[in-house]
Amino acid sequence: MVKMEKKLYSVIVGTGSYVPVKRVLNSDFLSKTFFDANGEMLKKSNQETIDKLAEITGIRERRYAAPDQLSSDLGFLAAEDALQSSGIDRETLDYIIVAHDVGDVHPGNVRSEMIPSLATRVKHKLRIANPKTVCYDIVFGCPGWLQGMIQADYYIRSGDSKRVMVIGAEVLSRISDPADRDCMIFADGAGATILEARASGEPLGILAHAARTDSLEHAYMLWMGESNDPRREGNELLVKMDGHKLYEYALKTVPLVVKESLDKAGVEVGGIKKVLIHQANEKMDEAIVKRLCKIGGAVYRPELMPMIISWLGNSSVATIPTLLDLILKGKLADHALAGGDHVVFASVGAGMNVNSVVYRLP
Repeated sequence: MVKMEKKLYSVIVGTGSYVPVKRVLNSDFLSKTFFDANGEMLKKSNQETIDKLAEITGIRERRYAAPDQLSSDLGFLAAEDALQSSGIDRETLDYIIVAHDVGDVHPGNVRSEMIPSLATRVKHKLRIANPKTVCYDIVFGCPGWLQGMIQADYYIRSGDSKRVMVIGAEVLSRISDPADRDCMIFADGAGATILEARASGEPLGILAHAARTDSLEHAYMLWMGESNDPRREGNELLVKMDGHKLYEYALKTVPLVVKESLDKAGVEVGGIKKVLIHQANEKMDEAIVKRLCKIGGAVYRPELMPMIISWLGNSSVATIPTLLDLILKGKLADHALAGGDHVVFASVGAGMNVNSVVYRLP
């Protein structure tokens, strides 16, 4: 019998998340005044606007960070959760990678703090003394956490690192425009994972990944701009997006990137147990997964795509690691994963960046 040569694989050994306590319901926006991009007050009633958004995105509530919490605080809490679930010694981490979009933003002050890096701030809060635990941030839009996982996989498979923590943390509520109806989409949160090197004669952990950046024509479908409210004073820049164009781009591109990663891994679309996709729009995500099944010759099953957007909103880089943590800890009804299952992680966001990772549970 020929023995299989063992290779190094990146295996998830711990997950954690932090879901802010403050719940913000759709009804909380009834008293808001919304303007369009031209500074004109919306003609539709707030109830109509809210109902339409809920119908399209599936969002009925979201979570906001407490006034004394920053993105790095949320990231720290998710990191502590991941360390507890893994049981590893925090001093053995080789890297801490934190994905975010705007750094630490204080309430009422739309300015970003990015020095020192959020990863350094998290390491400081974790009280890690080891100087060989290298920290850095990654700004890659909503797919940032997943891109951090891709980078961590390269470190591990090279043999240079044995353990890497990847965190996605965001407080989008402080950079969203309260005069723009899109503000109802954005939320706050954090998720963390710990990857560890494991030698195996059969493929496991991260099997393959794919990514792309379409900046030539699509760079500014998400951007920072002034408030829609013409009465607002100051020069703060708030998050803006062209939702319609983003929808069309994602529907066309994301399935292709996922299929590319599956082909690299040698996994059929029909062999996927779950697709954990970045959640910004329920209808869009469903359309993406249905198109993936179509091009892969598989039958779409609703249970293929776990969703948490209805009660957590779009927390950007935090959505996928939070979703993964909830599933692995048995906190998401009707969804579970077991050894040998194939999972796809996929995301799309500002840039325009798209990525996908194929993972096999050990």
